Amino acid sequence: MSSSTGTLFRVTTFGESHGGGVGVVVDGCPPRLALTEADIQPDLDRRRPGQSRLVTQRDETDRVEILSGVTDGLTLGSPIAMLVRNQDHRSGAYDHMADIYRPSHADWTTEAKYGIRAVAGGGRASARETIGRVAAGAVARKLLAERVGAEVLAWVSQVHDVVAEIDPASVTVEDVEADPTRCPSTEAASAMTAAIEQARRGGDSLGGVVTCVARGVPAGWGEPVFDKLEADLAKALMSLPASKGFEVGSGFGAASMTGRVHNDPFVPGPDGRPRTTSNHSGGIQGGMSNGEDILLRVAFKPTATISSPQLTVTRAGEAVTLEAKGRHDPCVLPRAAPIVEAAVLVVLADHWLRQAALEGAAPR
Repeated sequence: MSSSTGTLFRVTTFGESHGGGVGVVVDGCPPRLALTEADIQPDLDRRRPGQSRLVTQRDETDRVEILSGVTDGLTLGSPIAMLVRNQDHRSGAYDHMADIYRPSHADWTTEAKYGIRAVAGGGRASARETIGRVAAGAVARKLLAERVGAEVLAWVSQVHDVVAEIDPASVTVEDVEADPTRCPSTEAASAMTAAIEQARRGGDSLGGVVTCVARGVPAGWGEPVFDKLEADLAKALMSLPASKGFEVGSGFGAASMTGRVHNDPFVPGPDGRPRTTSNHSGGIQGGMSNGEDILLRVAFKPTATISSPQLTVTRAGEAVTLEAKGRHDPCVLPRAAPIVEAAVLVVLADHWLRQAALEGAAPR
């Protein structure tokens, strides 16, 4: 079972939803980066359950422990291991599903592949696995901010049929964090809240879209063929639980545009480097960053585990009706925004190190 990603900034997550804990090993972080748990915890707090009435009420503090790779507040250049211990797992809530395959979940496919699965909490298929990704993303966030000046911000731009139009050039983290939905539009956030609460009351769930912008990424990151920057971003984001779609820049909208409309004209930039007057490319051209903001969107499906009756089968092939119990998100979008940020940050940190290696410049 592969649980690792990255070339030079390599991330390996571990742990199950109802095991002793979950965590990550980050290999490839340069030495002498100032790093403590206080740099990691804020992103984990944005991801954790129980933070509002819109998400699962599993009561976890998700306090991170740095186990290795850091001494006296500085990274050593060796692997950084981080652990979050599980505290409020109620495995008994899954007893009634031990021999049942939950519709649109990973129960059947995991068992078909490995011949075994962790019933309680879904094991590695649980969104709790993303704690390790978010912790790794927090390391990448500080690294990119200090060494390059790059920043990454994501927000909820759609829940079900409620869509918010947000200016990616001006939105701030304060705007995003002002509402539990993580939608920067007050009007849209109110409508999203009402829709999520209605779905919860009805034993249903909702999907939506997270939009993300990466600012301050220099031109030239990425590769021209198989490791295109958008290809690595797509892999990272499509590996997130419940993600079902990805697009960068104009995305699928490009199919209905003409070349004259879609092309991003170049103009001289203030630093002598070319800039574009539009950004249909989403900051990536030919698989490499072009110096403009990288803009992408990720679609998430409605949460698979719902309390409404659903048709399914048992291990023995018997047709049954399942009414799932336990604590589940009626909509994953509010907690997905920091997870999307983390995935993007990890990919960008990896490509920064790869570009530095190409240029023969030791990261400082």
